[in-house]
Amino acid sequence: MSSSRTMATAAAAALVLGLSACGGEGAGSSGEVAAEGAAPEDLTIGVAMPTEISERWIADGEAVSSGLEEAGYQVDLQFAGDDIPTQQQQVDQMITQGADALIIAAIDGTALSGQLDAAAAAGIPVVSYDRLIRDSESVDFYVTFDNYNVGVQQGTALLQGLGVLDEAGEPGQAEGPFNIELFAGSLDDNNAGFFWQGAIDTLQPFLDDGTLVVPSGQTSIEQAATLRWDQGTAQRRMEDLLTSSYSGGTRVDGVLSPYDGISRGIITALQNRGYGGADNPVPVITGQDAEIASVKLIADGVQSSTIFKDTRKLADQAVVSTQAFLEGEEPEANDTETYDNGVKVVPSYLLESDIVFADDIEPLLVESDYYTAEEVAAGQAG
Repeated sequence: MSSSRTMATAAAAALVLGLSACGGEGAGSSGEVAAEGAAPEDLTIGVAMPTEISERWIADGEAVSSGLEEAGYQVDLQFAGDDIPTQQQQVDQMITQGADALIIAAIDGTALSGQLDAAAAAGIPVVSYDRLIRDSESVDFYVTFDNYNVGVQQGTALLQGLGVLDEAGEPGQAEGPFNIELFAGSLDDNNAGFFWQGAIDTLQPFLDDGTLVVPSGQTSIEQAATLRWDQGTAQRRMEDLLTSSYSGGTRVDGVLSPYDGISRGIITALQNRGYGGADNPVPVITGQDAEIASVKLIADGVQSSTIFKDTRKLADQAVVSTQAFLEGEEPEANDTETYDNGVKVVPSYLLESDIVFADDIEPLLVESDYYTAEEVAAGQAG
């Protein structure tokens, strides 16, 4: 990975000063943190990430780890290979080995209740990272992006790619009807529902008036879901949709995809069925996470768009929030109403995201040092 994505600034240590209290309960529901007042170099932070297969999660893990180390903490970073028992075991081990705080990006948001209860009993604060941990009182804070708005952006990007909306979001020249298919994320990830709802709320008026048509009829999140956000699963579903609903020359005009890996699976299925030539271009396909392989596809005119969530900022916020707990403070929250995990509303800090079309790669991704121009051209991070 390039150094720009593995770096979280030392300024994260200073940002915690002056943080205001939020409306949530204290760490472990008791308000007492076992490590409060200790020097950073004497503390260890456990960082649990879901998988080392996705470049996004590798970058997040490295960025969080780097930020914590810059602030003086020791770090135990673990990747779970998208295996729930492995992540449970890793978090258990972090607790028994004396972690002073936990930052967890859960594979399954409902599978860590026992681990969080143990953390609370030991006075260990838990920061849920990007994926909300559900069904537990012992989630102390949540750092993420505005996930409903990400879905709105994906729906908007699909409409803009089709020409139904122009660049300013105003009515465009294209009238349709356009054949589209809908993909959703993994139902065990709380974010998947927010992405879906934001997108569907954006697309629904155009589905209602016939501008958009879903030939497969698969319009529920349960039908559209992609377990573990898996690229191969998405490819197989797209192949099945093409077989069942697009015979006799019917063409796919657009696909709502919630994640770049899913997008690449969809693209592979379409290319295997003859899409991609001058007379039969690849449909408008959305995405998320600005993964370098998909950024190159966007630059090459294959994938239409992605959503850029600057995970460097997310990593910095995770560091700031964790440090606040360890210094006896409550992290600053800018949302105390939205994220109900089934037991409590978890105080949260939400970050903003951007739509990336081909013309946005340079100003949003290259000029911000997220990628270099060479990485974009190669489709591979250095």
